[in-house]
Amino acid sequence: MLCLVTGCAGFIGFHVTQYLLDRGERVIGVDDLNAYYDVALKQARLAQLQGRARFEFHQIDVADPTAMTGLAGRHSDIDAIIHLAAQAGVRYSLTQPLAYVEANVKGQVVLLETARKLAKLTSLVYASSSSVYGASTKQPFSVEEPADHPVSLYAATKRAGELITESYCRLYKLPCTGLRFFTVYGPWGRPDMAAFLFTDAILAGRPIQVFNQGQMARDFTYVDDIVPAIVTAAETAPAAPGEHRLYNLGNNHPEALLDFIAVLEGALGRKAIKEMLPMQLGDVATTYADIGPARRDLGFEPRTPIAVGLPRFVAWYREYHGLKKANATATP
Repeated sequence: MLCLVTGCAGFIGFHVTQYLLDRGERVIGVDDLNAYYDVALKQARLAQLQGRARFEFHQIDVADPTAMTGLAGRHSDIDAIIHLAAQAGVRYSLTQPLAYVEANVKGQVVLLETARKLAKLTSLVYASSSSVYGASTKQPFSVEEPADHPVSLYAATKRAGELITESYCRLYKLPCTGLRFFTVYGPWGRPDMAAFLFTDAILAGRPIQVFNQGQMARDFTYVDDIVPAIVTAAETAPAAPGEHRLYNLGNNHPEALLDFIAVLEGALGRKAIKEMLPMQLGDVATTYADIGPARRDLGFEPRTPIAVGLPRFVAWYREYHGLKKANATATP
């Protein structure tokens, strides 16, 4: 398989690219290395990939139609696309809305137009988000339920990407699968996500911001659990021409935010200083994934609880930052 992976220097894209290379697949990696968060982290991920056999990297913005058309022309034998490049983050969308329209809406259209030029393409998989469910109270969240009331611009752009893809599937019979990710964490994770933010603050002795007075729960999903399902989705195109599939990829077990913090304190050997705050604009109280269809069709079976996943993240964080393990341990 020759796979185009967009966002290959991002968190999930990096892990997917590694997984494909470990299997002996050929990968064309694309990333614009933007400065939404520390570019050094993206470059460090990329350094793990560059030099590996069967990997080729291009620094390209997926919203650039000229660059993407040129890439498709040079690599007309691409047979699978895993599109993970996006502008992430709910809170950043409150201040930089146009960045989300550019990356998540225009970028999705450019990617789909690129796919149309690849005669050998058998499958296109793209990243959506649990945020599309908005403040729905019907849980667990099911892909069969409407997702028409996003509470953040980030969520709206991801839902727009789904709807745009639906139209392309109907018009051009593209074989597309959208994956709604639920709060993915793990080694090499994003600095704007809870595990990284909290770890960084706790080790520095700074308060952590705990929204909604801590009355929140998330379907925290360990990255190694979702990567095989992403690749399986790319290998198993929709059965019918023009079919557009959607799946949830979550842990199927919401964890209370305060329990998440307690596990992290235990792994770090330090107590957190909690700054209890009201609900953040654009956020939701609980996420919970119905993964029945993904389990059935993709063999998806999350196996890593936060009691295992968070210590693995902490171990990576200490190694990446050159920190020694604390001698003391905190009581969760």
